[in-house]
Amino acid sequence: MSTAPATAPTGNPSRSRRDDVPAPTIPAPAAKSSRSRRDNIHGWAFSAPFLAFFLMFLVWPMISGAVMSLTGKSLTGASSGFIGLANYTEAFADQDMWRSLGNTLYFTLISTVPLVVIALALAALVNMGLPAQWLWRLSFFSPFLLASTVVSLFFAWMYNPEIGLFNDLLAKVGIPPVAWLNDPSVAMWAVVIATVWWTVGFNFLLYLAALQNIPQQHYEAASLDGAGGWRQFFSISLPQLGPTTVMIVILQILASLKVFDQIYQMTEGGPGGATRSIVQYIFEAGFTGYRLGYSAAISYIFFALILLIALAQVFTTRKRIA
Repeated sequence: MSTAPATAPTGNPSRSRRDDVPAPTIPAPAAKSSRSRRDNIHGWAFSAPFLAFFLMFLVWPMISGAVMSLTGKSLTGASSGFIGLANYTEAFADQDMWRSLGNTLYFTLISTVPLVVIALALAALVNMGLPAQWLWRLSFFSPFLLASTVVSLFFAWMYNPEIGLFNDLLAKVGIPPVAWLNDPSVAMWAVVIATVWWTVGFNFLLYLAALQNIPQQHYEAASLDGAGGWRQFFSISLPQLGPTTVMIVILQILASLKVFDQIYQMTEGGPGGATRSIVQYIFEAGFTGYRLGYSAAISYIFFALILLIALAQVFTTRKRIA
């Protein structure tokens, strides 16, 4: 009795096993769109609190201020209605406004340079490896944490012509006393000294962080080539600190242009308006002169100036990098 041979399965066994595995299901386009809409809803829900505060405290005040600058609105409640560009025309012819703006630019110029140079020098000293670095960092940065009122009162006492520390030190070396806050030629410099002592710590920390991020291999290779400390600083450190310096200069200029607190608390803009900043003049026009519309117009002129300076800095930086 003969038996028929068993027939072997045809084809590749491995391929048949792969064919048995079900293919991954691809979601339908409708499911994708539904998931995308759901994600968008969740995203807008999380962003809604920020957007509400952004619109309420930034966008709406800017629109409201722009509209107000075109009116004769007064703090007393009286309003002369829409007057067009009359406030802007008056502002451009206002000598007090231009003097206040000049004082602000002068303060920005004489304060930005020492705030950058001194911060760099302090950071370089600490980065050299001085003992008790935590103490140096705390000493240089801690004044920045003080309130402007504390700093202003502190320096007002030291500038006192009779019992102040500065005049006492000058007397010991035979120099006559100086009317620090009462002399129009000295008052702005007195405010700058206080500002530098108060705010240099922030720039110091930025420079110190940038110095510590420079790879040590650069300095080791320079040492092997015989470069000393000064050569390493000018050939390695300064070029590497270029982006940090640009950022610090931009931040410092914008901060100095908005100066108000220490000047108002130390001199109230005196003597004779020698230290009155543009922000103080805006405050006085609106809340002392009761002219809210005129104050808003000056604010937008100042805003346009800051915007032009910022754009010029960005353009210069990009051109230098390119």
